Amino acid sequence: MKLKELVIFLSKNCIFVVFFQNDTSVCLFTDKNHLIMKKEDKNYRGFIPTHGGYANLITYQKSEIIYDGTIYFTRRFYRKYDRTIDQMVQAARSGKQNIVEASMASGTSKEMEIKLTNVARASLEELKIDYQDFLRTNNLVLWDKNHRYYKRFSEINQTPRATYETFRKAIENKEPEICANSMICLINIVSYLLSHQIRSLEQAFLAEGGLRERMYRARLESRKRG
Repeated sequence: MKLKELVIFLSKNCIFVVFFQNDTSVCLFTDKNHLIMKKEDKNYRGFIPTHGGYANLITYQKSEIIYDGTIYFTRRFYRKYDRTIDQMVQAARSGKQNIVEASMASGTSKEMEIKLTNVARASLEELKIDYQDFLRTNNLVLWDKNHRYYKRFSEINQTPRATYETFRKAIENKEPEICANSMICLINIVSYLLSHQIRSLEQAFLAEGGLRERMYRARLESRKRG
């Protein structure tokens, strides 16, 4: 059984990889020693593949940090009844929750999985605009890739199995510029991974089809076994 592999990101300490084999869900590694989502059992003969396991996805873990960071950011920098608070929190929540829904839907609908993953990415892009607006309207600098703090953040991001605590000093920094740019960096990372995940899902669908094709193949196998 042939295994296809796409390396998304490689660094000294971390490696992010997308695997897809037959109808298995996307699998991501957080480092060289820890498998985040296991491949489907090769002997599985049903037509609904292994699915779920969203809590182990890097995209979900990072989106949870983004949600928690957005709660902190909006409470600190916006007035209590500012409508921007609800808009930013809802966008952060949508990014996180749609990753969950996509993971759970993957067993029966590859189309739904792709759609929901794209909704998650779109929600996070909307959220990123709000952080960029904050920087612009407060005359603060948006970091580019050559900024020294951007490079430092990239080093922190290489921490295996990172949590909110990993980024707390950046997210809750006394300087508003560092807070907002740190959130933008996190969003860019998740958006990047989701984009590659969508491409992998598209390729898997073209190669293996969806639920109807799996049902048909499972029925044929069942008949052969008698």
